[in-house]
Amino acid sequence: MYHTIVRRKVVGIFQALGRGDYEVALAGLAPRFEHVFAGTHALGGQRHTAAAMRNWFQRLFRLLPHLAFNVKHIAVSGPPWDTTIVVEWRDTATLPGGAPYVNDGVHVIRMRWGKVTSLHAYLDTEILALAFRKMAAEGIGEAAADPIRD
Repeated sequence: MYHTIVRRKVVGIFQALGRGDYEVALAGLAPRFEHVFAGTHALGGQRHTAAAMRNWFQRLFRLLPHLAFNVKHIAVSGPPWDTTIVVEWRDTATLPGGAPYVNDGVHVIRMRWGKVTSLHAYLDTEILALAFRKMAAEGIGEAAADPIRD
């Protein structure tokens, strides 16, 4: 039953993100957590505070407005005090010049008592970096910004 509840909660978070509502995801973070997004692009790096995560989400949705997620599979294991969640997804968006953006990835999430303590995103960061390079060439300076860190 617990794993079913976690799956529903995760689906709800991805649906909220698809509406641009990142506050739902922020509310699920533990006071101490780690967010890792590979790459040296504008969304890369690590974050450990809610303030840095809020800034990261704001940048995400400025750079990829109308970002949508299709959750393909969710695996949940472990008890409430040490839960691991693996979410396989495809995200899509339309870049400012009208080009489609599509990427497949996986989030590996660790939770303790219902709060996220670790979130690692694994995706094709070259697809994302290429999209950001194109955006920067079109004059969107934030696409070439340094990663948000805390």
